[in-house]
Amino acid sequence: MTSIMTNSSAMAALQTLRSINSDMETTQSRISSGYRVGSAADNSAYWSIATTMRSDNKALSTVSDALGLGAAKVDVAYTGMNSAIDVVSEIKAKLVAAREPGVDKTKIDKEITELKNQLVSVSESASFSGENWLNNSISTASGTKNIVGGFTRDVNGQVTLQTLDVNTTSTTLIGAANESLGILTKDIDANALDPNATTTTARNYFLIDTGSTTGTQASGTGISLSATTTDAQVDDMIRVVDSMLTQMTDAASNLGAVNKRISMQEDFVSNLMDSIDKGVGRLVDADMNEESTRLKALQTQQQLGIQSLSIANSNSQNILSLFR
Repeated sequence: MTSIMTNSSAMAALQTLRSINSDMETTQSRISSGYRVGSAADNSAYWSIATTMRSDNKALSTVSDALGLGAAKVDVAYTGMNSAIDVVSEIKAKLVAAREPGVDKTKIDKEITELKNQLVSVSESASFSGENWLNNSISTASGTKNIVGGFTRDVNGQVTLQTLDVNTTSTTLIGAANESLGILTKDIDANALDPNATTTTARNYFLIDTGSTTGTQASGTGISLSATTTDAQVDDMIRVVDSMLTQMTDAASNLGAVNKRISMQEDFVSNLMDSIDKGVGRLVDADMNEESTRLKALQTQQQLGIQSLSIANSNSQNILSLFR
């Protein structure tokens, strides 16, 4: 039946054209945004995963920054410790030279005094972002410092921050407020270091006197030379300085190990962020080759739909010819 009130062909053509236009809008949106899943309405599961992982990636980016800050602190502490080791090695060499007969010990002492001043300068200068791991200005041990090194999410969705721990108590060279906390300021028993010791009486020595009246002060003898310094005292000083070198070398080794760990963690976090980006991309990114091909096909369908609608609308005009 042909009717001028109801044009079924036009209605069918219009419905098809609407569907084509809707598909074109979706395809054009994907092409313009680059996302196949741009909102929760597109695919709620994929959108939820992608949103969570993007948030975690931002957290990992902050972790990467924290690792960079931590690496800088470790680098500064290691550089200071390495410089201090060189200076203490020089002091040890001066003391060995003072052991030679006929040497003017007072002149060597002047050199040692300047080397001590250099140690104080090095320890005070090894500061980064307000933290100094070589010079402890408080009366308690500096303890363990934490560097944010990781961000993880478990199967239950709970997040955890991972840290890299640095025991700065062992890296303290000078206890500015408590001399017992610094490698160079605390008492070290030369008698315990003497393989030929015949008594248990302590012979304590320290290298640097901070002048602090708080905390625990060093009660031994400061390492210095005078014309009356005996060979036995010089031997004790050499043993004590060598013990300091051993402790400083251990501390530098620990800092080097932490520095290596931070470098490895930085590489891992960087690679992890890239992997997460790739994983999210597989879920929500649009395949531009596929979308461009689909757009071309939809444009052709749209043209055909418009032509079909035009033909369907012209059918009612043909009825007029029946009344001529």
